[in-house]
Amino acid sequence: MRPMRTDPPPAAGTTPTDAVVDLSAILDAAARIVPYAQITPVLRADALDDLAGCELHFKCENFQRIGAFKFRGACNAVFALDDATAACGVVTQSSGNHGAALALAARLRGIGAQVVVPENAAKVKRAAIASYGARIVDCAPTMAARDAATAALIARTGAELVHPFADPRVIAGQGTVALELLRQCDSIDALIAPVGGGGLLSGCAIATRALSPRTTLWGAEPEQAADAHDSLRANRLLDDRVPDTICDGLRGHLAPITFAILRERIDGIMLAGETQIVAAMRLLWQHLKIVVEPSSAVTLAALLAAREHFAGQRVGVVLSGGNVDLDALPWPP
Repeated sequence: MRPMRTDPPPAAGTTPTDAVVDLSAILDAAARIVPYAQITPVLRADALDDLAGCELHFKCENFQRIGAFKFRGACNAVFALDDATAACGVVTQSSGNHGAALALAARLRGIGAQVVVPENAAKVKRAAIASYGARIVDCAPTMAARDAATAALIARTGAELVHPFADPRVIAGQGTVALELLRQCDSIDALIAPVGGGGLLSGCAIATRALSPRTTLWGAEPEQAADAHDSLRANRLLDDRVPDTICDGLRGHLAPITFAILRERIDGIMLAGETQIVAAMRLLWQHLKIVVEPSSAVTLAALLAAREHFAGQRVGVVLSGGNVDLDALPWPP
C-alpha cells in the first residue's frame, strides 16, 4: 500500500498538471463559491477511533448542498463561465450527484442545464436532478453510451460541457474540500477520500500537497471498481472496465487529467470489499448519527481494512455524500 509514484513522465496524451489546476485555482474557486456553498462540519466519534486505532476527523460533505461534495465543483464551473458561454447553457453526464449539483448551480445562475443519466442511476439521485430543473437524457449504463449521448447534446445545442471530473474548474472546486478541512483541523497526518473519476481526490491532493506536504494522501476504492488502483499500479490509464459495485458514485474511471494528477501526488489507493463497505456505512450511521451513501463509506471501510497504516495518526476522512435511496437499503429492516 505504500507510494505508487513512479519515475517516468506522464503517459502520452496527459496534460502537465501544474498548468491545469494549482493552489491558486483552488483559492479562486473558494472565493467564487462562498456565496453559495456550505461550510461542512468535521465530526468525531470515540467508538470509531477505537475501531480504527487512530484519531478520525470526518469531513461531512453529506451536509453540502444537494447532499454531496459535487456542488463545489459544479458551482465553480458554472460561475466561472463568461456571460456569452453561459447563455448557451450547460450539459454533463452523471449517475446522480454531479447532475444534481450542476442543475442547482445552473438554476442559481439562471441558465439551462441538461444531464445525461444512465438508466441504472439511483432513483433518489435521478429525482434530485429533475427537482432542480435540469432536462434528463437517458442512456445505457456504460461510459461509451454516456460519452456519445453527451457529445450529441453538445453538437445539437452548443451548451458548455461541465464534465463530472475531467474539468480543471471542477477539480479546483472539489479541492476546496481539503482547503476547508485543513483550516478546520491542524496537523493532519493523513487524508483519505473516495476515488471514482478522481476529481475529488485530485483537487484534495493538489491543495494538501501545497498546504501540508507532510500529510500522506490516500484514495479509497471498491474492489469491484478498482480501475484507479490498477491504473496507478500499471502506470497507464485503464478505462475499459464495467464496474459492479454498490458504490454507484464510484463507477466512473479516471480521465487523463486526473490520472496525471494522482500518479504525481498521492501515496496509494486502498481497496474495500462490498461487505466491508456496507458494514462501514452502518457504523457511520450508528456512531455519527448521519446518513451517508456507500460511496462515502468506502473511505472508512478501506481505512479499517488497512488500519496498521494509520495507527496513532490524525486522519482526515472525506465523507463524500449522503444521497441514499431509502427504499433500497443494503441491510434488512
